[in-house]
Amino acid sequence: MTNDEAVSAEPPPDALPRSSAALSDEERLAELGYTQVLARRMSAFSNYAVSFTIISVLSGCLTLYLFGMNTGGPAVITWGWVGVGLMTLFVGLAMAEICSAYPTSAGLYFWAHRLAPPRSAAAWAWFAGWFNVLGQVAVTAGIDFGAASFLGAYLNLQFGFEVTPGRTILLFAAILILHGLLNTFGVGIVAFLNNVSVWWHVVGVAVIVGALTFVPDSHQSASYVFTEFVNNTGWGSGFYVVMIGLLMAQYTFTGYDASAHMTEETHDAAVAGPRGIVQSIWTSWIAGFVLLLGFTYAIQSYDGALNSPTGAPPAQILLDALGATTGKLLLLVVIGAQLFCGMASVTANSRMIYAFSRDGALPFSRVWHTVSPRTRTPVAAVWLAALGALALGLPYLINVTAYAAVTSIAVIGLYIAYVIPTLLRLLRGDDFVRGPWHLGRWSRPIGIVAVTWVGVITVLFMLPQVSPVTWESFNYAPLAVLVVLGFATVWWLVSARHWFLRPTAADHKRTITDESTG
Repeated sequence: MTNDEAVSAEPPPDALPRSSAALSDEERLAELGYTQVLARRMSAFSNYAVSFTIISVLSGCLTLYLFGMNTGGPAVITWGWVGVGLMTLFVGLAMAEICSAYPTSAGLYFWAHRLAPPRSAAAWAWFAGWFNVLGQVAVTAGIDFGAASFLGAYLNLQFGFEVTPGRTILLFAAILILHGLLNTFGVGIVAFLNNVSVWWHVVGVAVIVGALTFVPDSHQSASYVFTEFVNNTGWGSGFYVVMIGLLMAQYTFTGYDASAHMTEETHDAAVAGPRGIVQSIWTSWIAGFVLLLGFTYAIQSYDGALNSPTGAPPAQILLDALGATTGKLLLLVVIGAQLFCGMASVTANSRMIYAFSRDGALPFSRVWHTVSPRTRTPVAAVWLAALGALALGLPYLINVTAYAAVTSIAVIGLYIAYVIPTLLRLLRGDDFVRGPWHLGRWSRPIGIVAVTWVGVITVLFMLPQVSPVTWESFNYAPLAVLVVLGFATVWWLVSARHWFLRPTAADHKRTITDESTG
């Protein structure tokens, strides 16, 4: 929905907060209770570019393509993408409306605090924030682990590099260090690379799909691409396999809350932030569909791709369909996109950590919300994001299904955080004061669909993905979620409920001691 359409929708314009329209970005942020500390230098396109880069169809679609091939095959890969993309658009539209009303890097947990009943507002914000942190860290882990897997595949093809769990983890750690360094010292470079990333993805998808369309001598049939069902999970229920197979698409559609977390660094944030969320979803939906069709039509040997020595079926599909030289060249295009994606994820993740620790919600918060006086970026938060992602990836050394578990954690953590403000917005009803970008009469039905969908996928992706369930195939996503939830609950009951985001009696605003400049 464009801004013009949003403003012309019901209720009439005079129902909008007049003061917000006249305020500068810095004044609106101050009205929300925060002082401008981060450098506000991002354009609307740059804000969109961060979310589009984190969604990254060349990362999410391809790193979980192996999972999709085993869990439903071509039919679920194709139709799952269509259905999940539509549901994700509902979730994103509901989030965008709230983002316009509260453009701050605190994002989801701040929205929950403003929308919840006063007596329980701090609790809603606390748990929304913890789920958001968990999801953000898991997304970073999933993206950079996928990049490490594909880089290992390329090194195997080019130099005979033996891909082992230990070596994959070393590559994973090296990529996280690279992204940490870029976000620490190359702030201007990061902004530039995020803009480049959009065109890298668009041109990369076009080139890869074009090559897969015109170069191979043979392609799969349309009936194969749209109806062929494959079940290598060990489960007997086709319906169950279809449902858990949606993880491939749903994991790809994560991270678009980055546009909200970057609003304190974006001009015209109340419009640019929500636009960034929605545009990143629908453009990724189209690009991903084209990409998946290109790869699935071009499969030369299904079993050969599944059992590829590279460990990455998309790499094998490129090799089989295009030959070694062209295949390896396009594999580098994919790896480049994944590296862009991981870099942007660390950026967004660090802003969430910065904002949450600014309100004292993380252990050693005074460390994590310090800002470099030279670059005006939260350096400590950058490295906490990288270290947390590394910790989530380490179980891969002992658990062959660990990567799918990390992606499940990302989806569960983020989507619970995404939907909490939407649920509270529905309960708030007409008392919600809209920003300049809103959904008008469609706000409630879109919100209901979004909440229902998130409830479904939260249950789905905690279920076992492989049968029989053993210690090596166990989906440890529920365990990771319970550990974090348990820690947050205990801390809340013992301490945080007495001080976290406690409003004053006068205006229900929090009192902030700004130590951001350390």
